[in-house]
Amino acid sequence: MSLEEYREIVHLCRLCGNCRQCGTTYLPCCPAGERFALDEYYSRGKSIIAKGLLEGRLIWTYSIANAVYRCTMCGACTEQCPVDYKDYILKVFGALREESVERSLVPPEVRNFFENIQNFGNPFKEPRKERGRWTDGTQIRQYEPGDEFLYYVGCIGSYDTRANKIAKALGDIFLRSGLSFGILGSEETCDGNEVNMLGEKGLFELLAKENIKKFEKLGANKIVTLSPHAYNTIKNEYPHYGGKFEVKHYVQFLKEIIWIGKINISKALHARVTYHDPCFLGRYNEEYDAPREILRSIEGIELVEMERNRENSFCCGGGGANFYTDLFGSTEDSPARIRIREAYSTGASILAVACPACMTMLEDALKVEGFEKELKIMDISEIVERVSQQKEVA
Repeated sequence: MSLEEYREIVHLCRLCGNCRQCGTTYLPCCPAGERFALDEYYSRGKSIIAKGLLEGRLIWTYSIANAVYRCTMCGACTEQCPVDYKDYILKVFGALREESVERSLVPPEVRNFFENIQNFGNPFKEPRKERGRWTDGTQIRQYEPGDEFLYYVGCIGSYDTRANKIAKALGDIFLRSGLSFGILGSEETCDGNEVNMLGEKGLFELLAKENIKKFEKLGANKIVTLSPHAYNTIKNEYPHYGGKFEVKHYVQFLKEIIWIGKINISKALHARVTYHDPCFLGRYNEEYDAPREILRSIEGIELVEMERNRENSFCCGGGGANFYTDLFGSTEDSPARIRIREAYSTGASILAVACPACMTMLEDALKVEGFEKELKIMDISEIVERVSQQKEVA
């Protein structure tokens, strides 16, 4: 939708400033506001920008577009909004970005991101044929019609070296489970979640329709994703283009196969663990329990919560494609470094994550903060792989 279509909606914002803090913790909830410390980067500031543009008091400039894009679209502000505007906040932000695209005012980093997706099918500018290279040396194979589910890995899992390890760990668990599954490998294309979040609706439509056509041709009705970002867009956006699939994020699927005994968790892990909620799994899709239930099912784990958790969790800073565009930088008050300090303060020895983007953002921050000896970051798939063993076949 265009910004004009939200003319009446933006006036619902009371400019109360609740979007600055997480519930009753009185801690900041907005990663952009915390990073840049100016009103224009908070939700209320962007509402003021939207009103000003609609009323003709502001005109579109590069500086306005830059403020619009310095947002991870994490949705924290929607949890704090006390009025009906909360259901429209992110839609208004999306409309601001769409208009930025139409006016060719997007920051160079965002423009480059779009071009890489258009030309290479991924934001890393890597060859399409290399997309499945991470499976070398494993028994993970190409999806075949009749398989129980398609394992959709995504761009980060396919190309990022740290995320490759997560993708392999999860693939190993699936192999141990005895279920039949496959990947698309070089046939896989970007899911488009970040393209959509950045306002390039035309490119997103092309990606969505291409993926839907591919999934349907293969008969892949059941999809398990590595990334919460892919899970979000395939579940919530693809149906608008006719794509109706049974899609789960891997923690939801792992919880199920652990429960029915497909995976045998037989080893203990004696550690204090804290968990970071990914925005696109938590706030966007209200899945807070599955990862915690998995962790609690493992003998020896003491699960402790950071002060900001569940719907009040603090974004790692990688959302809204900032993982690729790096519009926040890596200063002392960057979201990832703030989050690492919060995790460290719990006394945990392991920070568990369930998103490859969160993993990379937080590991980079961990190194800068100098907590590598005291705190280790592990994906939940890596934790489960460590404590599980091959299912016995009767």
